[in-house]
Amino acid sequence: MDRYMDTKINIKQILEGSIMNVAILLIVVLLIVIICTCVKIVPQAHAYVVERLGAYKDTWSVGLHFKVPFLDRVSRRVNLKEQVADFEPQPVITRDNVTMQIDTIIFYQITDPKLYAYGVENPIVAIKNLTATTLRNIVGDLELDETLTSRETINARMRTELDVATDPWGIKVNRVELKNIIPPRDIQEAMEKQMRAEREKREQILRAEGEKKSAVLIAEGKKEAAILNAEADNRAAVLKADAEKQKKILEAEGEAAAILKVQQANADGIRAIKEAGADQSVLTIKSLEAFTAAADGQATKIIIPSDIQGLAGSIKAITEVIKD
Repeated sequence: MDRYMDTKINIKQILEGSIMNVAILLIVVLLIVIICTCVKIVPQAHAYVVERLGAYKDTWSVGLHFKVPFLDRVSRRVNLKEQVADFEPQPVITRDNVTMQIDTIIFYQITDPKLYAYGVENPIVAIKNLTATTLRNIVGDLELDETLTSRETINARMRTELDVATDPWGIKVNRVELKNIIPPRDIQEAMEKQMRAEREKREQILRAEGEKKSAVLIAEGKKEAAILNAEADNRAAVLKADAEKQKKILEAEGEAAAILKVQQANADGIRAIKEAGADQSVLTIKSLEAFTAAADGQATKIIIPSDIQGLAGSIKAITEVIKD
């Protein structure tokens, strides 16, 4: 019986020890979980808004942070990067009562996480409604043509007004772009017809300018060809005249050379007769030969000296005696 009681007491002690160990283990695990949840690491380009007992306490920037368990909590995680909001088309009426659809793109950035967390309930919806209202106010002061041609002006005005309006919310509007401006269908068709007419007009102008330029180039080409032909004819005439002149010069030089040779031959013959000691009768015969040659030429009238005439008569008489 005593042994039974001792065994029962030992089992009870073992169970109590096991329960204590499990409780201690659970407490340790719970402490580890609490510590882990109290350690926060804020990533780059982010910020955490921290509240203590429901009231704003601090804004954590990039790095390692610790919060008090059960008292502090991270109420909002804020992205500090530049963000884009693409809003669907909004109906807008111009000053000349034309209704068109315009969709916008907003590039914004959160600069104050505290104001962003507590300034407005839903910042994106607020920006959307503010954008639509601002767009209607700006386009309502413009006519259709001005709206279609003043994108940059509308973008600048919207950016300025939205930036001022969103500043209390901790938001900075960096850029606003009108993505599409969609006028009514009938106006689109009229614009397409106008654009088509302008393209055809431009095409006709370009064609006329091309034909005019082509005609000018053709005229210049003909003029240049005429000038070249005239220069070629002039050059040919000059070359022909030079050839004729050169031919005449060569012929004159040839005739002069022939006359010089004949004169030289006569002079050599006379010199040879004199060197041979010919008497007066030989010279007279040579003279007769010269006149005979002259008589065979083209001369129609020849004058013969008297002494040669007498000699010729004597020769004729002697010849007749010999013949008898």
